[in-house]
Amino acid sequence: MSQSVHVAGVGMIPFVKPSPDVSYPEMAVAATRAALEDAGIGYSQIQQAYVGFVYGDSTAGQRALYGVGMTGIPIVNVNNNCSTGSTALYLARQAVESGAAECVLALGFEQMSPGALGAVFKDRPTPFDPFDEATEELVGNGQIPLALRYFGGAGLEHMRRFGTSIETFARIRAKASRHAEKNPLAMFRKVVTTEDVMASPMLWPGVLTRLMACPPTCGAAAAVICSEAFAARNDLDRSVRIRAQAMGTDTPVTFAAKDMREVVGFSMARETARQVYESAGIGPTDLDLVELHDCFAQNELLTYEALGLCPEGEAQKFVEDGNNTYGGAVVTNPSGGLLSKGHPLGATGLAQCYELVHHLRGTAGARQVPEARLALQHNLGLGGACVVTLYERV
Repeated sequence: MSQSVHVAGVGMIPFVKPSPDVSYPEMAVAATRAALEDAGIGYSQIQQAYVGFVYGDSTAGQRALYGVGMTGIPIVNVNNNCSTGSTALYLARQAVESGAAECVLALGFEQMSPGALGAVFKDRPTPFDPFDEATEELVGNGQIPLALRYFGGAGLEHMRRFGTSIETFARIRAKASRHAEKNPLAMFRKVVTTEDVMASPMLWPGVLTRLMACPPTCGAAAAVICSEAFAARNDLDRSVRIRAQAMGTDTPVTFAAKDMREVVGFSMARETARQVYESAGIGPTDLDLVELHDCFAQNELLTYEALGLCPEGEAQKFVEDGNNTYGGAVVTNPSGGLLSKGHPLGATGLAQCYELVHHLRGTAGARQVPEARLALQHNLGLGGACVVTLYERV
């Protein structure tokens, strides 16, 4: 990176279930004001804004931020499926790193509807046509909603290859609940056991239960990104910087491998993480904590291996040995993750940023990872895009 890029402020509102009482402009304004207050600056000092959302009209970013102020700055609307929030962060970081701007806002929000995700525009091909075709070929089960087939199918592939048990996914979900219990911003804070997860309704017999899937959620989160010079000049917090960041998309292996793990982005995540490690000159064993994209418990397990937290095929042992939680090798999803915190698509990446920044500052309260110095963020969007970000306490 050509110049040091810092996260000067973060803001987030509690995520909630979809409701007609929830309005995306109100959520976005609240998260933005929280980030500005945390940074200790006014909106007039923001020079650019990158605003992420998946389900919304084309200038919803302007509609959201006009409630904070109408200062005439460039506002760029971002949509990259479930990696939208971290894509907005990626663009904000690039703007500051390049010198195009000194202080930039990254904002993500989502106003979702109840039920399974589906296409909005039904009069044209969807970006998921090739993914749907591959999933039909590899797993069938057309009566099951597609998101469940994608990630359940990837989990099933891991089970077949490496003997992973469904109880391992249940242990991951139970771990998420224990972490979320200490997070006041998590939507689900009730602790559940492995047995509770296994006893929840079976969405795919032998593969996936209801508690292994994250729910549709509404929410917003934001971050103020600035240069070191701007932070110094304005006496802002410089304790957290973005040490490395990379974004990747699919390659031919996604479909050529005939492997559901690849369909949901395994190699895409692995390569993006490799670029970050190489850029920073570190390895996965140097990490203290990780916020990763656990839209399903199955994807959390796959991501352990994609990020190099454990060797391929050894994720079940990684879970059984307790290496994914406090006292283990690396604390994964101390926030409770998407499974407990919720997953408002456009906000998720910036909510992950919020969590990691607080741990690196030492302000995460009861869920604080002790002496956290390096934190990794993984945010995945099918279709596809993956953003991996390394934060460092300085």
